[in-house]
Amino acid sequence: MRGVLSLTLNLEGRFLSLFCGGVLDRCFCYTIECRVNGGRAGPCSLAGLLMRIDYNKGGLLSPQLIQLRRNDAKSERGPTKKVMLLFPPDWYPSEPYLSLPTLTAFLRAAGHEVVQKDVNLEMYDWFFSEDFLRRVLKRVPHQFDRLKKLSRDRGLSEAETELQVALCECTRSRVAELIDRAERAKAIVRSPDFYDVEKLDWAMTVFREVTATISLVYAPARICLPPMETDLSYKLFMSSEVLAAVEDTQVNVYRDVFEHVVKPAIVEEQPDVIGISIVLRQQLFSTMTFCAMIQEHFPHVHVTIGGNTVTRLRDVLPKTPGLFALFDSAIVYEGETAFLQLVEAIGTDRDFKTIPNLLWRDEAGIHTSPVTSAEHMSELPPPDFDGLPLEKYFVPEPVLPYLATRGCYWGRCEFCDHGEGYTAGYRTKKIQEVIAEVKFLRDKYQAYHFHFTDESYPPALFRKLTRHLKEHKLGIAWTTHIRFEKSLLDDEVWRDARDSGCKFLHMGYESGSERVLKLMDKATTTDVVQRSLELSSTHGVWNHVMGFFGFPGERYEDAKFSMQFLEDNKAHVHSIGFGTFDLSKHTPVAKNPERWGITYYQNPEWDLALDYYFTVKDGLGVEDAERVFEEFERTHYAGWDLKIYIREYVFLYVAHFGTNHLPALQFRVSPEENAAALAKV
Repeated sequence: MRGVLSLTLNLEGRFLSLFCGGVLDRCFCYTIECRVNGGRAGPCSLAGLLMRIDYNKGGLLSPQLIQLRRNDAKSERGPTKKVMLLFPPDWYPSEPYLSLPTLTAFLRAAGHEVVQKDVNLEMYDWFFSEDFLRRVLKRVPHQFDRLKKLSRDRGLSEAETELQVALCECTRSRVAELIDRAERAKAIVRSPDFYDVEKLDWAMTVFREVTATISLVYAPARICLPPMETDLSYKLFMSSEVLAAVEDTQVNVYRDVFEHVVKPAIVEEQPDVIGISIVLRQQLFSTMTFCAMIQEHFPHVHVTIGGNTVTRLRDVLPKTPGLFALFDSAIVYEGETAFLQLVEAIGTDRDFKTIPNLLWRDEAGIHTSPVTSAEHMSELPPPDFDGLPLEKYFVPEPVLPYLATRGCYWGRCEFCDHGEGYTAGYRTKKIQEVIAEVKFLRDKYQAYHFHFTDESYPPALFRKLTRHLKEHKLGIAWTTHIRFEKSLLDDEVWRDARDSGCKFLHMGYESGSERVLKLMDKATTTDVVQRSLELSSTHGVWNHVMGFFGFPGERYEDAKFSMQFLEDNKAHVHSIGFGTFDLSKHTPVAKNPERWGITYYQNPEWDLALDYYFTVKDGLGVEDAERVFEEFERTHYAGWDLKIYIREYVFLYVAHFGTNHLPALQFRVSPEENAAALAKV
């Protein structure tokens, strides 16, 4: 359903009037004409007007003006450029991250040559190889020498003494054994043996053993798989610590990764521009290391950084000249148009301040573009994975990410700041475009597993997607993220989901307390949650329930409601992902602390902090929430503890075995417990 709205703004861009024909519904698609002082400013979304997310992050360029500038730039730009895109460690090496293929497709469509490298994948492939583990063995004497020096200077701590003992076991025979086991483990995760859970569990154990051994020679750093636990022993929330980590040759394994993976690629490809996408703040260590070493070895190459973390640090980066000195520019918010215009402006006389979403450094200092832009979804090509070694990911069959929407159609959850990545409201491709592009990707890459990485799949689009996938018989398995919505409480919806290949859903549960759900503005109820879980379970769709403790105003009894609700519905809950509330700096809660009765603290030295410690007037504080979480960890249903925890792995298992009842994945559940749970279904 479509409608046309006419929106009038005053000179300051404030809302004056809205005219529409028809009934408003946030799940439907409207074209909104925004007029400022009589001039058309371009379309925006109604959802953006109803959300609590602030999308007014600069002077938004209309798509028409962007196209005009793009056309003008074509006549001014120099020759086409060669661009290298890097995805840095640390991330799971189980599927490509979408940022590189998306930018690659956009730049190639404009005529530029693009080399994309998943450095994270190549790093883990190298870690579990003979070449790297031989290097580990060579580093053992250097680590012993370092510890001896420390012992003479100040004596060894207990941890350092334990490290010294562990190093004695890092012998040639032990490393030779690990080399053999590591290669076998990689072969398992890339072959049909992946679907033998005992073999897969053995492979994951080997990966942990290998990273633990690697950690011995880079200690006090800790190298881990899962990668989010990697710790270089420096503080991520301080730019001074990040800069110190960059130069630390003892702990900084990414310096070796640069020399082995990144530097040879730059020498071979000779790019004009290098772009690095930072998804997690943890990737700052590897990214800044790469930036510093590119600057040292290839000073003529323009280096730009972008991604979600860069957007969240947009107000901080201009104030950290030491960090910004390692790269030339940064792109915030959506990157396609901004990066293309930057690439085409380098080496010309174009004024960088006309490039949207850009921060850049020159002799005069660090500057921020006064304009921002957002993309029209219908104008974006499908992602281009050419150049990525899909066969090297740690999966037996490729899982391709795909994005049909930008922004969140709901956008009102008080704890969420995902909207910070966008300057315009919720947008979506047409269902015909989605089906055509998924079919194109399936056929081109022989990929039959898709991860739809949207913030939260809208109910109307979810219904359309399942029906169209079923009608077109694409034969794919897919997974995505959804809210608990009353409009999806229909057997037909879930039959279509099952028949369309929907196998695994991440579901935003958050809390089992009606009072807390209202505080969060989740606009759902436990009745809706319960019925949704029953429907997904009955129709064979695995649900992964995500929640947390400690939202401001939550009390212990609310947390107990959450625990008890899940326990009461364990027959229909397949897996869980829980934690505690983080007060992220861009959330509605952080922007209105008085309303929530919280006080938070900003340490001026912690300049890269993206979340804050806080106290509350009422309910669970930070430490209280941690204790509740620990209680839940001790007491929750054992069937939710899985041998395999990586989301792509569980998705592939459900798709392969065609069932959401997989007791082989569980750690500590007896046959009797499983039978009792199944009897309730």
